[in-house]
Amino acid sequence: MDIDVLGALDARENGVSVAPTAPKPRQVLALLALHADQVVPLSVLVEELWAGKPPRSARTTLQTYVLQLRDLIDAALAKDAPGGGRARSAKDVLVTAPGGYMLVSGDGTSDVREFERLAGLGYRSMDAGDFPAAARALREALDLWTGAAFAGVQQGAQLGMEAKRLEESRLCALDQRIEADLRLGHHRKLLAELTVLAGRYRTHENLHAQFMIALYRSGRRGEAMDVYRRLRTTLVQELGLEPSARLSRLQKFLLSASADSAHNPPAQPAFAPDGEDLATAR
Repeated sequence: MDIDVLGALDARENGVSVAPTAPKPRQVLALLALHADQVVPLSVLVEELWAGKPPRSARTTLQTYVLQLRDLIDAALAKDAPGGGRARSAKDVLVTAPGGYMLVSGDGTSDVREFERLAGLGYRSMDAGDFPAAARALREALDLWTGAAFAGVQQGAQLGMEAKRLEESRLCALDQRIEADLRLGHHRKLLAELTVLAGRYRTHENLHAQFMIALYRSGRRGEAMDVYRRLRTTLVQELGLEPSARLSRLQKFLLSASADSAHNPPAQPAFAPDGEDLATAR
Protein backbone atom coordinates (compact mmCIF):
# COMPACT_ATOMS: atom_id res chain seq x y z
CA MET A 1 0.00 0.00 0.00
CA ASP A 2 1.24 3.47 -0.94
CA ILE A 3 0.41 6.10 1.67
CA ASP A 4 0.33 9.91 1.41
CA VAL A 5 -0.50 12.18 4.35
CA LEU A 6 1.78 15.17 3.64
CA GLY A 7 -1.00 16.98 1.82
CA ALA A 8 -4.26 15.39 0.73
CA LEU A 9 -4.80 12.00 2.39
CA ASP A 10 -4.55 9.03 0.08
CA ALA A 11 -3.84 5.34 0.41
CA ARG A 12 -3.53 3.18 -2.69
CA GLU A 13 -3.66 -0.58 -3.00
CA ASN A 14 -2.62 -1.86 -6.44
CA GLY A 15 -2.67 1.76 -7.56
CA VAL A 16 -6.34 2.11 -6.59
CA SER A 17 -7.29 4.68 -3.95
CA VAL A 18 -8.99 3.24 -0.90
CA ALA A 19 -9.57 6.61 0.78
CA PRO A 20 -13.25 7.02 1.71
CA THR A 21 -15.15 10.27 1.27
CA ALA A 22 -17.11 10.16 4.56
CA PRO A 23 -15.42 12.28 7.28
CA LYS A 24 -15.11 9.78 10.13
CA PRO A 25 -13.85 6.81 8.08
CA ARG A 26 -11.27 9.25 6.61
CA GLN A 27 -10.16 10.11 10.15
CA VAL A 28 -9.74 6.41 10.92
CA LEU A 29 -7.74 5.86 7.74
CA ALA A 30 -5.58 8.92 8.43
CA LEU A 31 -4.49 7.65 11.85
CA LEU A 32 -3.93 4.12 10.60
CA ALA A 33 -1.99 5.39 7.58
CA LEU A 34 0.25 7.66 9.64
CA HIS A 35 1.10 4.76 11.96
CA ALA A 36 1.24 2.10 9.24
CA ASP A 37 2.58 -1.26 10.44
CA GLN A 38 1.89 -0.29 14.05
CA VAL A 39 -1.18 -1.10 16.12
CA VAL A 40 -3.34 1.96 16.76
CA PRO A 41 -5.22 1.34 20.04
CA LEU A 42 -9.00 1.45 20.08
CA SER A 43 -8.84 4.13 22.76
CA VAL A 44 -6.83 6.42 20.47
CA LEU A 45 -9.28 5.95 17.60
CA VAL A 46 -12.29 6.54 19.84
CA GLU A 47 -10.72 9.70 21.29
CA GLU A 48 -9.99 11.00 17.80
CA LEU A 49 -13.52 10.38 16.57
CA TRP A 50 -15.54 11.54 19.56
CA ALA A 51 -13.26 13.83 21.62
CA GLY A 52 -13.80 12.22 25.00
CA LYS A 53 -17.59 11.93 24.58
CA PRO A 54 -18.07 8.63 22.77
CA PRO A 55 -21.57 7.24 22.29
CA ARG A 56 -22.43 3.91 23.82
CA SER A 57 -22.19 2.41 20.37
CA ALA A 58 -18.66 3.78 19.80
CA ARG A 59 -16.92 0.44 19.34
CA THR A 60 -19.66 -0.94 17.12
CA THR A 61 -19.61 2.23 15.03
CA LEU A 62 -15.82 2.06 14.77
CA GLN A 63 -16.10 -1.53 13.57
CA THR A 64 -18.51 -0.29 10.89
CA TYR A 65 -15.94 2.24 9.71
CA VAL A 66 -13.29 -0.48 9.58
CA LEU A 67 -15.61 -2.69 7.52
CA GLN A 68 -16.17 0.21 5.10
CA LEU A 69 -12.41 0.59 4.70
CA ARG A 70 -12.01 -3.14 4.15
CA ASP A 71 -14.67 -3.06 1.45
CA LEU A 72 -12.65 -0.43 -0.39
CA ILE A 73 -9.46 -2.43 0.07
CA ASP A 74 -11.21 -5.60 -1.10
CA ALA A 75 -12.34 -3.87 -4.29
CA ALA A 76 -8.78 -2.71 -4.94
CA LEU A 77 -7.39 -6.19 -4.34
CA ALA A 78 -9.98 -7.69 -6.72
CA LYS A 79 -8.49 -5.69 -9.60
CA ASP A 80 -5.20 -7.49 -9.07
CA ALA A 81 -6.78 -10.93 -9.19
CA PRO A 82 -9.94 -10.87 -11.34
CA GLY A 83 -10.06 -14.66 -11.35
CA GLY A 84 -10.47 -14.79 -7.60
CA GLY A 85 -7.01 -16.09 -6.66
CA ARG A 86 -5.68 -13.47 -4.25
CA ALA A 87 -2.43 -13.54 -2.36
CA ARG A 88 -4.02 -11.69 0.56
CA SER A 89 -7.37 -10.43 1.75
CA ALA A 90 -8.60 -7.07 3.05
CA LYS A 91 -8.22 -8.45 6.59
CA ASP A 92 -4.54 -9.02 5.86
CA VAL A 93 -4.16 -5.36 4.91
CA LEU A 94 -6.29 -3.85 7.67
CA VAL A 95 -5.58 -6.18 10.56
CA THR A 96 -7.60 -6.59 13.73
CA ALA A 97 -4.96 -6.78 16.45
CA PRO A 98 -5.26 -7.17 20.24
CA GLY A 99 -6.53 -3.83 21.47
CA GLY A 100 -6.68 -2.07 18.12
CA TYR A 101 -6.17 -2.09 14.37
CA MET A 102 -3.13 -2.01 12.10
CA LEU A 103 -2.75 -1.00 8.45
CA VAL A 104 -0.10 -3.17 6.79
CA SER A 105 1.86 -1.30 4.14
CA GLY A 106 3.70 -4.35 2.80
CA ASP A 107 6.24 -3.21 0.22
CA GLY A 108 4.41 0.08 -0.34
CA THR A 109 5.66 3.61 0.13
CA SER A 110 4.97 6.20 2.83
CA ASP A 111 5.63 9.88 2.21
CA VAL A 112 6.16 10.47 5.95
CA ARG A 113 8.79 7.75 6.19
CA GLU A 114 10.53 9.01 3.07
CA PHE A 115 10.46 12.57 4.40
CA GLU A 116 12.01 11.45 7.68
CA ARG A 117 14.67 9.43 5.85
CA LEU A 118 15.68 12.29 3.56
CA ALA A 119 15.55 14.89 6.33
CA GLY A 120 17.77 12.70 8.52
CA LEU A 121 20.22 12.36 5.63
CA GLY A 122 20.20 16.13 5.24
CA TYR A 123 20.86 16.75 8.94
CA ARG A 124 23.77 14.31 8.94
CA SER A 125 25.24 16.01 5.89
CA MET A 126 24.92 19.39 7.63
CA ASP A 127 26.77 18.02 10.66
CA ALA A 128 29.50 16.70 8.35
CA GLY A 129 29.82 20.06 6.58
CA ASP A 130 28.64 18.66 3.24
CA PHE A 131 26.31 21.53 2.42
CA PRO A 132 25.57 20.60 -1.22
CA ALA A 133 24.41 17.13 -0.14
CA ALA A 134 22.45 18.61 2.76
CA ALA A 135 20.65 21.11 0.54
CA ARG A 136 19.85 18.40 -2.00
CA ALA A 137 18.47 15.89 0.52
CA LEU A 138 16.45 18.47 2.42
CA ARG A 139 15.01 19.90 -0.79
CA GLU A 140 13.90 16.41 -1.84
CA ALA A 141 12.34 15.89 1.59
CA LEU A 142 10.40 19.15 1.40
CA ASP A 143 9.24 18.41 -2.16
CA LEU A 144 7.21 15.51 -0.75
CA TRP A 145 4.83 18.00 0.85
CA THR A 146 1.91 18.91 -1.40
CA GLY A 147 -0.03 20.87 1.25
CA ALA A 148 -0.78 20.82 4.95
CA ALA A 149 -0.64 17.36 6.53
CA PHE A 150 -4.02 15.55 6.40
CA ALA A 151 -5.50 18.19 4.10
CA GLY A 152 -9.20 17.54 3.63
CA VAL A 153 -9.45 15.39 6.76
CA GLN A 154 -11.53 16.40 9.76
CA GLN A 155 -9.08 16.53 12.67
CA GLY A 156 -9.73 15.58 16.26
CA ALA A 157 -7.23 15.83 19.11
CA GLN A 158 -4.94 13.05 17.88
CA LEU A 159 -4.72 14.10 14.26
CA GLY A 160 -4.44 17.75 15.28
CA MET A 161 -1.46 16.93 17.47
CA GLU A 162 0.15 14.84 14.73
CA ALA A 163 -0.41 17.60 12.16
CA LYS A 164 1.39 20.10 14.42
CA ARG A 165 4.25 17.66 14.97
CA LEU A 166 4.66 17.12 11.24
CA GLU A 167 4.52 20.86 10.55
CA GLU A 168 7.30 21.43 13.10
CA SER A 169 9.35 18.75 11.37
CA ARG A 170 8.76 20.45 8.03
CA LEU A 171 9.80 23.85 9.42
CA CYS A 172 12.96 22.34 10.88
CA ALA A 173 13.88 20.81 7.52
CA LEU A 174 13.10 24.10 5.78
CA ASP A 175 15.25 26.04 8.23
CA GLN A 176 18.20 23.71 7.67
CA ARG A 177 17.79 23.72 3.89
CA ILE A 178 17.91 27.52 3.86
CA GLU A 179 20.93 27.39 6.17
CA ALA A 180 22.69 25.04 3.75
CA ASP A 181 21.89 27.32 0.80
CA LEU A 182 23.21 30.34 2.71
CA ARG A 183 26.44 28.52 3.45
CA LEU A 184 26.73 27.82 -0.26
CA GLY A 185 26.44 31.56 -0.99
CA HIS A 186 22.97 31.42 -2.55
CA HIS A 187 21.67 34.42 -0.59
CA ARG A 188 20.31 36.29 -3.61
CA LYS A 189 18.38 33.25 -4.81
CA LEU A 190 16.76 32.97 -1.38
CA LEU A 191 15.40 36.51 -1.17
CA ALA A 192 12.04 35.87 -2.86
CA GLU A 193 11.41 32.71 -0.83
CA LEU A 194 12.38 34.37 2.45
CA THR A 195 10.14 37.34 1.70
CA VAL A 196 7.17 34.96 1.53
CA LEU A 197 8.24 32.95 4.57
CA ALA A 198 8.77 36.02 6.76
CA GLY A 199 5.23 37.12 5.91
CA ARG A 200 3.77 33.68 6.60
CA TYR A 201 5.65 33.00 9.84
CA ARG A 202 5.58 36.45 11.36
CA THR A 203 7.11 35.48 14.72
CA HIS A 204 9.64 32.87 13.56
CA GLU A 205 12.97 34.37 14.63
CA ASN A 206 15.33 32.08 12.74
CA LEU A 207 13.61 32.59 9.39
CA HIS A 208 13.77 36.35 9.96
CA ALA A 209 17.44 36.10 10.91
CA GLN A 210 18.14 34.20 7.71
CA PHE A 211 16.22 36.85 5.76
CA MET A 212 18.28 39.59 7.40
CA ILE A 213 21.53 37.81 6.50
CA ALA A 214 20.44 37.22 2.90
CA LEU A 215 19.57 40.91 2.53
CA TYR A 216 22.79 42.02 4.19
CA ARG A 217 24.93 39.80 1.98
CA SER A 218 23.09 41.20 -1.04
CA GLY A 219 24.11 44.74 -0.06
CA ARG A 220 20.66 45.65 1.33
CA ARG A 221 21.48 46.37 4.95
CA GLY A 222 18.72 48.95 5.36
CA GLU A 223 16.09 46.41 4.35
CA ALA A 224 17.64 43.89 6.75
CA MET A 225 17.11 46.41 9.56
CA ASP A 226 13.50 46.89 8.42
CA VAL A 227 12.97 43.14 8.77
CA TYR A 228 14.25 43.28 12.34
CA ARG A 229 12.02 46.23 13.23
CA ARG A 230 8.91 44.56 11.81
CA LEU A 231 9.66 41.36 13.69
CA ARG A 232 10.25 43.22 16.95
CA THR A 233 6.96 45.11 16.56
CA THR A 234 5.09 41.87 15.92
CA LEU A 235 6.69 40.07 18.87
CA VAL A 236 5.95 42.92 21.26
CA GLN A 237 2.38 43.55 20.10
CA GLU A 238 1.25 39.95 19.65
CA LEU A 239 3.29 38.02 22.23
CA GLY A 240 4.53 40.67 24.64
CA LEU A 241 8.11 39.56 24.00
CA GLU A 242 11.32 41.25 22.91
CA PRO A 243 13.51 39.56 20.29
CA SER A 244 15.92 36.99 21.70
CA ALA A 245 19.43 37.96 22.76
CA ARG A 246 20.82 36.13 19.71
CA LEU A 247 18.71 38.12 17.28
CA SER A 248 19.50 41.39 19.06
CA ARG A 249 23.23 40.66 18.77
CA LEU A 250 22.78 39.94 15.08
CA GLN A 251 20.95 43.24 14.60
CA LYS A 252 23.70 45.15 16.42
CA PHE A 253 26.38 43.46 14.36
CA LEU A 254 24.68 44.32 11.08
CA LEU A 255 24.28 47.92 12.23
CA SER A 256 27.94 48.25 13.06
CA ALA A 257 29.38 46.31 10.12
CA SER A 258 31.05 48.12 7.30
CA ALA A 259 28.72 48.71 4.39
CA ASP A 260 31.40 47.40 2.01
CA SER A 261 31.73 44.11 3.87
CA ALA A 262 28.35 42.91 2.61
CA HIS A 263 29.50 42.69 -0.99
CA ASN A 264 32.06 39.92 -0.61
CA PRO A 265 31.30 38.05 2.63
CA PRO A 266 32.36 34.47 3.34
CA ALA A 267 29.47 31.99 3.40
CA GLN A 268 29.07 31.33 7.11
CA PRO A 269 26.22 30.39 9.42
CA ALA A 270 23.20 32.65 9.11
CA PHE A 271 22.35 32.70 12.79
CA ALA A 272 25.22 31.98 15.15
CA PRO A 273 24.47 29.96 18.29
CA ASP A 274 24.87 31.59 21.68
CA GLY A 275 28.46 32.40 22.49
CA GLU A 276 29.65 32.48 18.86
CA ASP A 277 30.99 35.58 17.15
CA LEU A 278 28.18 37.12 15.10
CA ALA A 279 30.77 38.23 12.59
CA THR A 280 30.16 34.78 11.10
CA ALA A 281 26.96 36.30 9.76
CA ARG A 282 29.08 37.89 7.09
